[in-house]
Amino acid sequence: MTNKVVSAADAAALIQTGDTLTTSGFVGIGVPDELLAALEARFLETGQPRDLGLVFAAGQGDGKSRGLNRLGHEGLLRRVVGGHWGLIPKVAALAVAGKIEGWNLPQGCISQLYRDIAAGKPGMLSKVGLETFVDPRNGGGAINDISTDPQLDLMQIGTEELLFYRAQRLSVALLRGTTADEAGNITMEREALTIDNLAQAMAVKNAGGVVIVQVERVARARTLPAREVQIPGILVDAVVVAQPEHHVQTYATGFSQGFTNRMRTPAGDMPPMRLDARKVIARRCAFELPVNGVVNLGIGMPEGVAAVAAEEGLLEHLTLTAEPGVIGGQPASGLDFGAAVNTDAVIPQNAQFDFYDGGGLDMTCLGLAQADRLGNVNVSRFGPRLAGAGGFINISQNARAVVFAGTFTAKGLELAVEDGAVQIRREGAARKFLRDVEQVTFSGARAARLGQPVLYVTERCVFELTPEGLRLTEIAPGVDLDRDILGQMEVRPIVGEVAMMDARIFRPREMDLRTDLLHLDLPDRVALDAASGQLFLNFEKMRLRSQAEVDRVGRLVEERCAPLGRKLDVVVNYDGFRIDEALEKPWARMVADLHARFYAKVSRYSGSAFMRMKLGEVFPEARTHIYETAEQARAYLEG
Repeated sequence: MTNKVVSAADAAALIQTGDTLTTSGFVGIGVPDELLAALEARFLETGQPRDLGLVFAAGQGDGKSRGLNRLGHEGLLRRVVGGHWGLIPKVAALAVAGKIEGWNLPQGCISQLYRDIAAGKPGMLSKVGLETFVDPRNGGGAINDISTDPQLDLMQIGTEELLFYRAQRLSVALLRGTTADEAGNITMEREALTIDNLAQAMAVKNAGGVVIVQVERVARARTLPAREVQIPGILVDAVVVAQPEHHVQTYATGFSQGFTNRMRTPAGDMPPMRLDARKVIARRCAFELPVNGVVNLGIGMPEGVAAVAAEEGLLEHLTLTAEPGVIGGQPASGLDFGAAVNTDAVIPQNAQFDFYDGGGLDMTCLGLAQADRLGNVNVSRFGPRLAGAGGFINISQNARAVVFAGTFTAKGLELAVEDGAVQIRREGAARKFLRDVEQVTFSGARAARLGQPVLYVTERCVFELTPEGLRLTEIAPGVDLDRDILGQMEVRPIVGEVAMMDARIFRPREMDLRTDLLHLDLPDRVALDAASGQLFLNFEKMRLRSQAEVDRVGRLVEERCAPLGRKLDVVVNYDGFRIDEALEKPWARMVADLHARFYAKVSRYSGSAFMRMKLGEVFPEARTHIYETAEQARAYLEG
């Protein structure tokens, strides 16, 4: 075909009964709404085509009528394999009712599978999904009883368990770009993401199928810059020019130059959040952000962490990412989710999941819908409501540290954050901390067995995962332990020493989190009293995450002590001090070296019994010199 530009109706006529479609899109970004609307119109007018298959990775819809919701008609679809279903309730309702076959598989695995299908491979091996509802031993991702055709298999290679995701048979791709030339070469300069378009086009074309691409405009054949072409014309059978209302950049924003990342937006372009439960949770999660680390933020409650990081001036000190391929900058939220401004790069979605699955994330913050006594988390299925896992399983299983974020209860929760405290005015009708979750999207037992650090952050308290289950570690000011926490849980957690959540979280002004995370006040933490010959080290609320930070503390103390030419008595404040477990031995070696060269008598103190126990483990020779208060520590030196 010399000129591949056709009408939407003619493109829809290329789809035949029994075909299996794959579609591009992430929420409202890159969704080919013109093509989906034409397909829907043809079916409603003629009853054709029928019994289609559908394979999609990310959720593509607005939760109402756009995106894949246009295909939510009995008879149009027969079977659907998808990653995130929450934004397509019309299709989800058909699956839950057993009117179509349906499977929920991890978004990242479907995204990566497109490349293997394109390469003619039988499928893909992955650890993602083990010990969750996707595992064939736990249902294999089937949504209903009529979905009996296995989509994946449990395998063992050597001593390792793996899941084999079977290749899907695809015959039609409905994709989206910005500009097409008459030969079908496609660019994406006004799109917020590139997603999986190239892999999907290759997968369908190599199977002998039909590739249809929706665009905004058409250029003369072979006049587009080759480096701008994302889908080569050799892969494209038909091009459709969309109506503007069917080609918005996101479902919340018609077009933003900032979302194209071909320009950088002014600082503060995204407004700060108001102080409510959402911001309280985001602020507490922000305390876990790894300086110079790579972070993923999930959809929903975790989106607020990006806004807090921007407000606190932290964006330049870490790299935020989102699963459709955004690296750096500030991710957007709501129906803009997936887009971002001021990014370092935007890469294909399947490549992003390669990075995630291989352990590239230092931390992720994900939503919390249900949790149970073992630390399992459910975000995918709630009775008749099908949300789907999306990228949650890929991300949560492979990040070095996980923070789950959500309100403590749901459905009607009303609270205020006033006078530095949480005031619960009406409790939510639905409990979220249960004996057993309805579906295991994240396996707490697996994470605990593998030693993965996991926190569960709510507006009123924080839990951490232990091999024995959830342990309560922090409580918010204004919250009653028995009434507001234990009384709202089906199973009592482990309750030992419980600290108060940082007071700054509950006050309107900025928290000055940069000082905490970047240790900008470190020189002020080392004080020398020349008259008494005592050195005071204040490590209160310090968090050490890297060897470089350990080395920096050691150098600073050495710089203060070395010029004196004599040994000093030392008092060390460890209140609220946190150090990654892998750094405990390097920290002990650094302290031992300082002790040998510069210290005489040393006393340490912390109000936390748990921290005093940990200090006794790290400094076993000094267990009798670890105290609860500063007064006790000073008394030892003076005694």
